[in-house]
Amino acid sequence: MKAPKGDLGTEITASLVVFLVALPLCIGVAVASGVPAELGIISGVIGGLVVGAVRGSTLQVSGPAAGLAALVAETVAEHGVAMLGVIVLGSGILQIVLGVVRLGRMFQAISIAVVQGMLAGIGLPLMFSQLYPMADNKAPGVPVENMAGVPGLLADVLTDRQAMTALLLGIVTVALSFLWKKAPGPVRRIPAALVAVGIGIAVAALPGVEVKTLQVGNLLAAVQVPGAEQFAGLAEPAIITSILTFTVIASAESLFTAAAVDRMHSGPRTRYNTELVAQGAGNTVAGILGALPVTAVVARSSANVQAGAKTRLSRTLHGLWLLAFALLLPQVLALIPISVLAGVLVHSGWKLLAPGEFPKMWRQDRGEFVVMTVTTLVIVATALLEGVLVGLAAGIVLAALRMSQTVIRQHIEDDTAKIVMAGNATFLRLPKVIEALESAAASGKPRIRLDLTGVTHLDHACRNQVEEFTAQQRGRGLRVELLMPGPGAAAGALQPDERTQGTLPAGSASGGAAEWGFERGPFDPPVAATGAATAALRRTPIPDTHDFTAAEPMATHPMATHPMATHPMATHPMATHPMATEPVATEPVATEPTPGVEWFYLDTRPVPDDARHGRPS
Repeated sequence: MKAPKGDLGTEITASLVVFLVALPLCIGVAVASGVPAELGIISGVIGGLVVGAVRGSTLQVSGPAAGLAALVAETVAEHGVAMLGVIVLGSGILQIVLGVVRLGRMFQAISIAVVQGMLAGIGLPLMFSQLYPMADNKAPGVPVENMAGVPGLLADVLTDRQAMTALLLGIVTVALSFLWKKAPGPVRRIPAALVAVGIGIAVAALPGVEVKTLQVGNLLAAVQVPGAEQFAGLAEPAIITSILTFTVIASAESLFTAAAVDRMHSGPRTRYNTELVAQGAGNTVAGILGALPVTAVVARSSANVQAGAKTRLSRTLHGLWLLAFALLLPQVLALIPISVLAGVLVHSGWKLLAPGEFPKMWRQDRGEFVVMTVTTLVIVATALLEGVLVGLAAGIVLAALRMSQTVIRQHIEDDTAKIVMAGNATFLRLPKVIEALESAAASGKPRIRLDLTGVTHLDHACRNQVEEFTAQQRGRGLRVELLMPGPGAAAGALQPDERTQGTLPAGSASGGAAEWGFERGPFDPPVAATGAATAALRRTPIPDTHDFTAAEPMATHPMATHPMATHPMATHPMATHPMATEPVATEPVATEPTPGVEWFYLDTRPVPDDARHGRPS
């Protein structure tokens, strides 16, 4: 799709809107991540000037993301701020490699339930962790501790005037974030977060009000280029694990955001591999400068689209405005109350949690609801990587169970216990298969018929169980008729049954039940012969001396109504072969074969050359 030409004035206006949305978020994410606020701004600048300049996505905006705040805070607490640069650098290089080898779309194969569960698992701890800065307090630690400490936090706030003021500012910020979309049109164009920051600055400037504000230093002084000591940490397994975790989460979040942003506009679609390279380039630069990891962010991207942007210029310029503001007006940042930024992140956490998605998923697909809930709970209870891995495993198990849908019908007919199976028979359904086989054996009937021709996939475990059951029951003297699916469905071919097979020459071109001479009823699917083989009905005697009588002639036998009777092969020269004049059709046969009765199967022997030319053999 050809890129539309954007109006320069509209692009500049859109970039200013994105800048106003990004500024409090960059600072808030940095504070929530446990690093200096300047590092958040540096990552925002990189998201605009580096990622924004690459032709991956047109309107998607990148920067430090709230979704990674908890992971970054955990990493910083464990390894220190200095090691953060090495981890982000390694993630950026790995992202570039993944994009170059064209694995960008690989991340789209992740179950949407796992993604939503991951976002919810990020959002819920983020909300609880930011309740403490909203009251000018410090969070206890891990998510479970933060949740358990909320009652104590409320008790402390009620006895502390400063904490109460800060909390009220945070609550006002959250309320504005939810209600601002109902404001009149022209007013609504101003970002809610910026309005909250303005209110917070005004309240904090009032006499007698004492709330904590940002401590902002020199932007250039905040840069921490990793040294040899930090790079030596790459030998530690924990650092490698962190790099892989950052890579997977940041890449998935960026590419899923790209898909969401593409649905917001009708312009050029995202080039996923190129966008992954762009995100990798941004994280590489961020790692070199010791800044926060960069991902695509929905809030800034949607603001860019709604502001009317059409080209990459707006998202690139917003990085320039961030850089200019931080260099020229750093004193303004020091006026912003921390509780206001915490309120902005509480709202972001709520949007990540998206509580409405859980009942929606329950109504749509309860299996996916379980996967989504498990992913969320494991992330909250342990960590992001463990939760995502458990969620992926749960999604794979769910898919395997659903692919293993085996329908088993059982009934008794005269002296025969019949089992008909259809669907996918895998080891996951083995207990159900064994139960059906044991039920047939316990019926006490002298004959068992196993019809597996409707099975589309038969794995080794189920095939082996059926073979063993057949051998055991025949060893007990029972007659077991086994109709197997074609070779495309079975994991491997069964050996021919000694009692039911015909005298097939080597190299016969046939498959499935016909190849092994199994009986096919009038409702069984036809088996087509291939190559130079002929599909003429013939009879093969069972090697015993059992006498039988039957009143049903061959002409009225169920096989006479089989689709093969109208097959084009019926006009083959084989029809004039002397074999066709044998008194097969006039011989009496049994309507229900019993031990010693002749079996009918598709003769797949090649036609003799003289028969092809119409000459008698």
